[in-house]
Amino acid sequence: MKAARFAYERPADLASLLDRLAEADGAVKLIAGGQSLGPMLNLRLVEPDRVVDVTGVPELRQASLDGTTLVLGACVTHADIEDGRVPDVTGGAMARVASAIAYRPVRNRGTLGGSLVHADPAADWVTTLIALRAEVELASRSGRRRLALDAFVRGALDVALEPGEMLVAVRIPAVPQDLAWGYVKHCSKIGEFAHAIGAVLIDHQAGHGRVVIGAIERAPLLLADARPLFGGRIGADFAERFDARAADAALREAGMDAAIDRHVHVTVLARAVAQAARPAPVHLTEAA
Repeated sequence: MKAARFAYERPADLASLLDRLAEADGAVKLIAGGQSLGPMLNLRLVEPDRVVDVTGVPELRQASLDGTTLVLGACVTHADIEDGRVPDVTGGAMARVASAIAYRPVRNRGTLGGSLVHADPAADWVTTLIALRAEVELASRSGRRRLALDAFVRGALDVALEPGEMLVAVRIPAVPQDLAWGYVKHCSKIGEFAHAIGAVLIDHQAGHGRVVIGAIERAPLLLADARPLFGGRIGADFAERFDARAADAALREAGMDAAIDRHVHVTVLARAVAQAARPAPVHLTEAA
Protein backbone atom coordinates (compact mmCIF):
# COMPACT_ATOMS: atom_id res chain seq x y z
CA MET A 1 0.00 0.00 0.00
CA LYS A 2 1.21 3.51 -0.78
CA ALA A 3 0.50 6.77 0.97
CA ALA A 4 -2.37 8.91 -0.28
CA ARG A 5 -1.38 12.06 -2.16
CA PHE A 6 -0.44 15.07 -0.06
CA ALA A 7 1.25 18.43 -0.47
CA TYR A 8 4.77 18.79 0.92
CA GLU A 9 6.48 21.84 2.40
CA ARG A 10 9.81 22.46 4.13
CA PRO A 11 9.95 25.84 5.90
CA ALA A 12 13.38 27.31 6.56
CA ASP A 13 12.69 29.00 9.89
CA LEU A 14 10.45 28.56 12.91
CA ALA A 15 8.34 31.67 12.31
CA SER A 16 7.41 30.44 8.82
CA LEU A 17 6.64 27.00 10.17
CA LEU A 18 4.34 28.33 12.89
CA ASP A 19 2.61 30.64 10.40
CA ARG A 20 1.97 27.64 8.14
CA LEU A 21 0.45 25.68 11.02
CA ALA A 22 -1.79 28.59 11.99
CA GLU A 23 -3.02 29.14 8.45
CA ALA A 24 -3.46 25.51 7.39
CA ASP A 25 -6.84 24.86 5.78
CA GLY A 26 -6.74 21.05 6.01
CA ALA A 27 -5.19 18.19 7.94
CA VAL A 28 -1.47 18.80 8.51
CA LYS A 29 1.20 16.42 9.82
CA LEU A 30 4.72 17.40 10.79
CA ILE A 31 7.58 15.09 9.82
CA ALA A 32 11.17 14.98 11.03
CA GLY A 33 12.81 11.54 11.13
CA GLY A 34 9.65 9.87 9.84
CA GLN A 35 10.18 6.69 11.85
CA SER A 36 6.59 6.78 13.15
CA LEU A 37 4.79 8.88 10.56
CA GLY A 38 6.29 7.15 7.51
CA PRO A 39 4.72 3.73 8.21
CA MET A 40 1.44 5.38 9.21
CA LEU A 41 1.31 7.22 5.88
CA ASN A 42 2.09 4.06 3.92
CA LEU A 43 -0.63 2.11 5.74
CA ARG A 44 -3.03 5.06 5.35
CA LEU A 45 -3.61 5.18 9.07
CA VAL A 46 -3.29 8.93 8.57
CA GLU A 47 -4.13 10.78 5.34
CA PRO A 48 -3.07 14.42 5.76
CA ASP A 49 -3.67 17.07 3.13
CA ARG A 50 -0.21 18.46 3.79
CA VAL A 51 3.04 17.16 5.29
CA VAL A 52 5.36 19.82 6.67
CA ASP A 53 9.02 18.83 6.99
CA VAL A 54 10.52 20.51 10.07
CA THR A 55 14.13 19.42 9.51
CA GLY A 56 15.01 22.68 7.74
CA VAL A 57 14.53 24.72 10.93
CA PRO A 58 17.95 25.19 12.62
CA GLU A 59 16.46 26.01 16.04
CA LEU A 60 14.93 22.55 16.27
CA ARG A 61 18.36 20.90 16.08
CA GLN A 62 20.01 23.02 18.75
CA ALA A 63 21.16 21.80 22.15
CA SER A 64 22.10 24.13 25.00
CA LEU A 65 22.30 24.50 28.76
CA ASP A 66 19.99 26.84 30.64
CA GLY A 67 21.75 26.87 33.99
CA THR A 68 21.71 23.20 35.00
CA THR A 69 18.83 22.33 32.65
CA LEU A 70 19.55 20.69 29.31
CA VAL A 71 17.44 22.08 26.45
CA LEU A 72 17.23 19.81 23.41
CA GLY A 73 15.53 20.86 20.20
CA ALA A 74 12.77 18.61 18.92
CA CYS A 75 14.86 17.40 15.97
CA VAL A 76 17.82 16.18 18.04
CA THR A 77 18.17 12.52 17.10
CA HIS A 78 18.53 9.45 19.27
CA ALA A 79 22.03 9.01 17.78
CA ASP A 80 22.97 12.58 18.74
CA ILE A 81 22.30 11.63 22.35
CA GLU A 82 23.88 8.18 22.09
CA ASP A 83 27.09 9.54 20.54
CA GLY A 84 27.48 12.49 22.92
CA ARG A 85 26.99 15.18 20.28
CA VAL A 86 24.78 17.05 22.75
CA PRO A 87 25.52 17.94 26.40
CA ASP A 88 24.59 15.46 29.11
CA VAL A 89 23.22 16.36 32.54
CA THR A 90 22.05 12.85 33.44
CA GLY A 91 25.31 11.07 34.19
CA GLY A 92 25.03 9.00 31.03
CA ALA A 93 21.48 7.80 31.68
CA MET A 94 20.05 9.27 28.48
CA ALA A 95 22.92 7.98 26.35
CA ARG A 96 22.36 4.46 27.67
CA VAL A 97 18.65 4.65 26.92
CA ALA A 98 19.32 6.03 23.41
CA SER A 99 21.79 3.26 22.61
CA ALA A 100 19.11 0.59 23.06
CA ILE A 101 16.37 2.20 20.94
CA ALA A 102 15.52 -0.06 17.98
CA TYR A 103 18.46 -0.24 15.52
CA ARG A 104 21.17 2.20 14.49
CA PRO A 105 19.45 3.33 11.24
CA VAL A 106 16.36 4.20 13.30
CA ARG A 107 18.47 6.06 15.85
CA ASN A 108 20.21 8.01 13.08
CA ARG A 109 16.90 9.45 11.86
CA GLY A 110 14.44 9.20 14.73
CA THR A 111 14.03 12.37 16.78
CA LEU A 112 13.41 13.09 20.43
CA GLY A 113 10.47 15.41 19.73
CA GLY A 114 8.90 13.03 17.25
CA SER A 115 8.98 10.20 19.76
CA LEU A 116 7.34 12.31 22.48
CA VAL A 117 4.62 13.70 20.21
CA HIS A 118 3.81 10.23 18.91
CA ALA A 119 3.47 9.15 22.57
CA ASP A 120 3.64 5.41 22.05
CA PRO A 121 3.55 4.01 25.61
CA ALA A 122 6.09 1.35 24.60
CA ALA A 123 8.67 3.88 23.38
CA ASP A 124 11.71 4.60 25.52
CA TRP A 125 11.73 8.39 25.75
CA VAL A 126 8.21 8.82 27.08
CA THR A 127 8.91 6.70 30.14
CA THR A 128 12.52 7.82 30.57
CA LEU A 129 11.88 11.54 30.45
CA ILE A 130 8.83 11.41 32.72
CA ALA A 131 11.07 9.70 35.26
CA LEU A 132 13.74 12.38 34.75
CA ARG A 133 11.19 15.17 35.39
CA ALA A 134 11.39 16.63 31.90
CA GLU A 135 9.27 19.45 30.53
CA VAL A 136 8.29 20.13 26.94
CA GLU A 137 8.32 23.57 25.35
CA LEU A 138 5.40 24.15 23.00
CA ALA A 139 5.14 26.97 20.46
CA SER A 140 2.48 28.49 18.25
CA ARG A 141 2.20 31.79 16.41
CA SER A 142 0.66 33.30 19.55
CA GLY A 143 3.53 32.36 21.90
CA ARG A 144 5.19 29.62 23.91
CA ARG A 145 4.36 27.58 26.99
CA ARG A 146 5.96 24.83 29.05
CA LEU A 147 4.30 21.71 30.32
CA ALA A 148 5.54 18.84 32.46
CA LEU A 149 5.94 15.80 30.24
CA ASP A 150 3.62 13.69 32.39
CA ALA A 151 0.88 16.31 31.78
CA PHE A 152 1.71 16.55 28.07
CA VAL A 153 1.24 12.81 27.50
CA ARG A 154 -2.47 12.34 28.17
CA GLY A 155 -2.75 8.75 26.99
CA ALA A 156 -1.60 6.26 24.40
CA LEU A 157 -0.84 8.25 21.22
CA ASP A 158 -2.52 11.27 22.80
CA VAL A 159 -0.78 14.52 23.74
CA ALA A 160 -1.84 17.98 24.89
CA LEU A 161 -1.13 19.95 21.71
CA GLU A 162 -3.48 22.78 20.81
CA PRO A 163 -4.37 23.58 17.17
CA GLY A 164 -1.49 25.38 15.48
CA GLU A 165 0.95 24.29 18.21
CA MET A 166 4.04 22.11 18.03
CA LEU A 167 6.70 20.75 20.36
CA VAL A 168 9.92 22.71 19.81
CA ALA A 169 12.16 21.63 22.71
CA VAL A 170 12.55 19.32 25.68
CA ARG A 171 13.96 20.54 28.99
CA ILE A 172 15.72 17.98 31.20
CA PRO A 173 16.90 19.04 34.68
CA ALA A 174 20.31 17.88 35.84
CA VAL A 175 20.47 14.64 37.79
CA PRO A 176 22.76 15.07 40.83
CA GLN A 177 25.54 12.50 41.08
CA ASP A 178 24.18 11.08 44.33
CA LEU A 179 20.82 10.14 42.78
CA ALA A 180 20.37 6.52 41.72
CA TRP A 181 19.00 5.68 38.28
CA GLY A 182 17.66 2.40 36.94
CA TYR A 183 16.03 1.61 33.60
CA VAL A 184 15.04 -1.82 32.33
CA LYS A 185 12.85 -2.80 29.41
CA HIS A 186 11.64 -6.23 28.33
CA CYS A 187 11.25 -6.98 24.60
CA SER A 188 10.39 -10.04 22.53
CA LYS A 189 13.72 -9.47 20.80
CA ILE A 190 16.35 -6.76 20.84
CA GLY A 191 15.28 -3.76 18.77
CA GLU A 192 11.54 -4.17 19.14
CA PHE A 193 9.16 -2.04 21.18
CA ALA A 194 9.03 -3.02 24.82
CA HIS A 195 6.39 -5.16 26.52
CA ALA A 196 7.34 -3.71 29.91
CA ILE A 197 9.48 -0.80 31.08
CA GLY A 198 10.58 0.22 34.55
CA ALA A 199 12.34 3.54 35.29
CA VAL A 200 13.52 4.50 38.76
CA LEU A 201 15.05 7.73 40.08
CA ILE A 202 15.99 7.46 43.76
CA ASP A 203 17.36 10.07 46.17
CA HIS A 204 17.86 7.90 49.23
CA GLN A 205 19.58 10.68 51.17
CA ALA A 206 16.44 12.83 50.92
CA GLY A 207 14.19 9.78 51.26
CA HIS A 208 12.50 10.44 47.93
CA GLY A 209 11.90 8.29 44.87
CA ARG A 210 10.19 8.63 41.49
CA VAL A 211 9.06 5.53 39.60
CA VAL A 212 7.52 5.19 36.14
CA ILE A 213 6.02 2.02 34.66
CA GLY A 214 5.82 2.14 30.87
CA ALA A 215 4.62 0.02 27.96
CA ILE A 216 1.10 -0.23 29.37
CA GLU A 217 -2.14 0.49 27.51
CA ARG A 218 -2.30 4.12 28.62
CA ALA A 219 0.10 6.89 29.48
CA PRO A 220 3.04 5.62 31.56
CA LEU A 221 2.12 5.17 35.21
CA LEU A 222 3.96 7.78 37.27
CA LEU A 223 4.46 7.25 40.99
CA ALA A 224 5.87 10.67 41.85
CA ASP A 225 6.15 9.64 45.49
CA ALA A 226 7.43 6.09 45.39
CA ARG A 227 7.70 5.56 49.15
CA PRO A 228 4.69 3.19 49.24
CA LEU A 229 6.69 0.81 47.02
CA PHE A 230 9.40 0.67 49.69
CA GLY A 231 7.40 0.13 52.83
CA GLY A 232 6.80 3.82 53.33
CA ARG A 233 10.47 4.76 53.64
CA ILE A 234 13.31 5.19 51.14
CA GLY A 235 16.82 4.84 52.52
CA ALA A 236 20.15 3.42 51.44
CA ASP A 237 18.61 -0.07 51.64
CA PHE A 238 15.82 0.80 49.17
CA ALA A 239 16.49 -2.21 46.93
CA GLU A 240 15.96 -4.64 49.81
CA ARG A 241 12.79 -2.79 50.85
CA PHE A 242 11.10 -2.93 47.42
CA ASP A 243 7.58 -4.34 47.86
CA ALA A 244 6.38 -6.23 44.78
CA ARG A 245 2.88 -6.47 46.23
CA ALA A 246 2.60 -2.69 46.45
CA ALA A 247 3.72 -2.37 42.82
CA ASP A 248 1.17 -5.00 41.80
CA ALA A 249 -1.55 -3.09 43.65
CA ALA A 250 -0.59 0.15 41.88
CA LEU A 251 -0.96 -1.57 38.51
CA ARG A 252 -4.33 -3.02 39.52
CA GLU A 253 -5.51 0.45 40.51
CA ALA A 254 -4.32 1.74 37.12
CA GLY A 255 -6.63 -0.76 35.39
CA MET A 256 -4.29 -3.67 34.57
CA ASP A 257 -6.49 -6.69 35.24
CA ALA A 258 -4.34 -9.54 33.87
CA ALA A 259 -2.21 -11.03 36.64
CA ILE A 260 0.45 -12.31 34.23
CA ASP A 261 0.87 -8.83 32.72
CA ARG A 262 1.23 -7.31 36.17
CA HIS A 263 3.80 -9.96 37.07
CA VAL A 264 5.95 -9.08 34.05
CA HIS A 265 5.82 -5.37 34.81
CA VAL A 266 6.57 -5.84 38.50
CA THR A 267 9.51 -8.11 37.69
CA VAL A 268 10.97 -5.58 35.25
CA LEU A 269 10.47 -2.77 37.78
CA ALA A 270 12.21 -4.83 40.48
CA ARG A 271 15.20 -5.25 38.17
CA ALA A 272 15.28 -1.50 37.53
CA VAL A 273 15.31 -0.93 41.30
CA ALA A 274 18.15 -3.43 41.69
CA GLN A 275 20.05 -1.72 38.87
CA ALA A 276 19.65 1.66 40.58
CA ALA A 277 21.20 0.23 43.74
CA ARG A 278 24.41 -0.72 41.97
CA PRO A 279 27.30 1.79 42.13
CA ALA A 280 27.56 2.21 38.34
CA PRO A 281 24.27 1.13 36.78
CA VAL A 282 24.21 0.19 33.11
CA HIS A 283 21.33 0.15 30.68
CA LEU A 284 19.65 -3.22 30.55
CA THR A 285 17.45 -4.47 27.74
CA GLU A 286 16.02 -7.95 28.03
CA ALA A 287 14.80 -10.19 25.22
CA ALA A 288 12.28 -12.90 25.91
